[in-house]
Amino acid sequence: MKLNQKELTILSRQGSGSSCRSIAEGFVEWYRGKKSDGLDSYAETIAKKDYWPEFRMIATIVSEGRKKVSSRAGMAQTVETCPYYIGWLETAEEDLEIIREGIKNRNFSAVGQTAEYNCLKMHALMMTTKPPILYWIPATVEVMHAVRHLREEGLECYFTIDGGPQVKVMCLEKDGKEINKRLLELNGVKKTITCKPGDGARIIDRHLF
Repeated sequence: MKLNQKELTILSRQGSGSSCRSIAEGFVEWYRGKKSDGLDSYAETIAKKDYWPEFRMIATIVSEGRKKVSSRAGMAQTVETCPYYIGWLETAEEDLEIIREGIKNRNFSAVGQTAEYNCLKMHALMMTTKPPILYWIPATVEVMHAVRHLREEGLECYFTIDGGPQVKVMCLEKDGKEINKRLLELNGVKKTITCKPGDGARIIDRHLF
């Protein structure tokens, strides 16, 4: 279609908000936009992959089944019925600013603490929607508690969870192997995938597998 990167993020966002953040390289911010048609909502790189190469995110897979409520349907339901949604809107920009500055200054504690807090606020919205949406399963909670215990032991890490049961654990490269090892020891964790800042979307000529 000969679209530039910004135009690609606008297009992909219409299918999946998460996908637009994967078009660009490294650390990416997704701008919500103001137009009713959403055509000014796009994503762009705010820090290239080599700016903070030590940053890691370990995805813990605790369920391989399909979730009953999609993220899009769940959020629409929340906007319509959750009494705390306005409070979420009023604090989201502040969280975003802290994380943006944290990435700029490579302040891992600021990024991790804010992302974890923001995640818990989002799931509190889901739980107080009518009817309530609870994405967590026992293994989700197991990983959340494990992350807090790891922090108490001096291994700095934080969790975040999107619209589903999987937990993503943020850490730095120096602690990554030990944290991954400890996560795999949990009964509810089926497998882990360690991710780091990477390239944006591109066309390749080799088979992925």
